[in-house]
Amino acid sequence: MKFRRKSAEADPATDVTEEVAETTAPEGDQGTTGPWDVDDLPEDDQTRRMDLGSLLIAPSADTEVRLQVDERSEDVLAVLIAGQDGALELRAFAAPRGGDLWSEVRPKIAADFAQRGGTAGEREGRFGTELACQITVQMPDGRTGTQPSRIIGINGPRWMLRATLLGRPALEPELAGPWEDMIEQVAVRRGSQPMPVGAELALTLPRDGVTIERSS
Repeated sequence: MKFRRKSAEADPATDVTEEVAETTAPEGDQGTTGPWDVDDLPEDDQTRRMDLGSLLIAPSADTEVRLQVDERSEDVLAVLIAGQDGALELRAFAAPRGGDLWSEVRPKIAADFAQRGGTAGEREGRFGTELACQITVQMPDGRTGTQPSRIIGINGPRWMLRATLLGRPALEPELAGPWEDMIEQVAVRRGSQPMPVGAELALTLPRDGVTIERSS
């Protein structure tokens, strides 16, 4: 596993009116497939997952796990599962019980892309309504290019998982099955403590087997 640094950036998913994520509404039905709440994993589940605190992930054998770390605070910001043809970024946020945080933040994310000169359109996918996005970025050699992404939001009991597909899985959704399978295997550990709606759930470093790669 490799761990890379990344500067902190404002995130539309956290631009939500703060309120304690405790209500009396009933919890949503997670169905028979993941992503899972860690307390709702099936009894017969034998999947081996890497424990990153709020996220338990099961990357495929041909991918590499990287953690994005804030340069100043050393906080882990996101987990990135990288493969030969693309990557999957995973982040989890606190949400109200029985709420639909994804429907609330989706327009904010689309507006953020538009403000930065990109595009973000809604489409229906395996996990419901998602965003198909494109934005112009500067390449390492100084040239500009277009970066495609698919942003998927999944509401759970008192959490929302945000999964961003990059590269070929974003350009060719019909071929993204293995990447979507990895999303389906994610388990989220929300914890019982009250948190503001939209607060990011903390990620932690694995206990061993870690290679740290630092960049300026």
